[in-house]
Amino acid sequence: MTTLLGHRSLVQEAAALRDGTDDPVAAAHRSCDRIDTVDPQVRAFVPEPGRRARLVEAARRCAAGAPSDAAARPALHGIPVGVKDIVHVDGLPTRAGSALPPEVLGGAQATVVDRLVAAGALIAGKTVTAEFAVTAPGPTRNPHNLSHTPGGSSSGSAAAVAAGMVPLAIGTQTVGSMIRPAAYCGVVGFKPTYGRIPVDGVIPNAAGFDTLGCYATDVAGVALAASVLLDGWRAPRPAAGAGRPVLGVPVGPYLERAGAEALRAFGEQRELLRQAGYAVREVPVMDDFAQVVDQLFTMNRYEVARAHADWFARFGDRYRAQTTAAIHEGEKIGDAAYEAARARRAAFRERLAADGAAAGVDLWIAPSATGPAPSDLSTTGTSIMCLPWSNAGLPSLSLPAGRAADGLPLGLQLVGRFGADEALLADAAGVEDALNGAARGAARGAGAR
Repeated sequence: MTTLLGHRSLVQEAAALRDGTDDPVAAAHRSCDRIDTVDPQVRAFVPEPGRRARLVEAARRCAAGAPSDAAARPALHGIPVGVKDIVHVDGLPTRAGSALPPEVLGGAQATVVDRLVAAGALIAGKTVTAEFAVTAPGPTRNPHNLSHTPGGSSSGSAAAVAAGMVPLAIGTQTVGSMIRPAAYCGVVGFKPTYGRIPVDGVIPNAAGFDTLGCYATDVAGVALAASVLLDGWRAPRPAAGAGRPVLGVPVGPYLERAGAEALRAFGEQRELLRQAGYAVREVPVMDDFAQVVDQLFTMNRYEVARAHADWFARFGDRYRAQTTAAIHEGEKIGDAAYEAARARRAAFRERLAADGAAAGVDLWIAPSATGPAPSDLSTTGTSIMCLPWSNAGLPSLSLPAGRAADGLPLGLQLVGRFGADEALLADAAGVEDALNGAARGAARGAGAR
């Protein structure tokens, strides 16, 4: 039986395409072959008649226009990329996982797509999203187990990378829409600092939180993509005498929201990182976490309702129940309540930053999700473990880290300082090495027995 999982290293494929040992047409066929083989079951991509012909033609143009000097070829030369279906791409309709007419939802190509294309990437197609990136799930299944959710709302992007259909995919996060699917699908997901990638050409969920990000199979892959996509990218340089980052564990009501399996794995991960030489400090924070949750959803629902006011008035009968409920909740929230919530968020951001600085924390660590992917396709899971970090606009990343009792993947979430995306990615590579080294050692030990 053909496995639904696949590993395609973005860094390795990009290097081979740039140096000429691979070519864009072969890469395009490779993606189409894999989509044809596994996507009828996984359903990560929005169906597209003529996908292969379109993609191969784009690959031929890419190959024909490539500089003869391999060193002059762009970073993503010939790389097929999946793009979440709330992001406008010229020549491909935007449906946003909804039943609204695509012509109503259309718009100019997003800057993030312009940057991908300028870097030599090929758009493999649109990936499935929850309706309007809210909570009503699309048809995507988890490649690890088809009866389990892949998470959401960036469901298709995470699943497409996990299933080896593309080595890179674009998603968005409002609360937990990238980090949670990364954990559920066993890939690396990166949500940058709020505002580091322009969101023009992206259908909004809640504009005060919406952030573009990317998926790959390892930290090096998301770092390569980030170097192309982020505003003001600065190649990270190790500071003189710099050691390992200090890791902060946010103990209190927030961490208590994680389930037993996530907490068990998190405890194991903390111990492995200590053994690898990391300082891991427990820091009591967010004792008012219930109020933080209320504040975020006050802002979120208010913004969802305003973003959809025109479309909902015209096509409200075409919206799914979960999205309709979110809009109705937001319609009841007045301007004064929204402004008060914004003020509480500003205070939360300042307090969280001060608590981290006082404890000498470089990175926060926490479970990426409350546990493994639920065996329930009517939900995308809970975003609660991502909520405070999205509220503060901080850059975050999910690493595959351990397995649940049912064999499904779990994730470790790393959260950096506002605007310090480059440092987060550099530090995440070290954490990834430490966890992978421990896993390899455990495997060797099991083999010896």
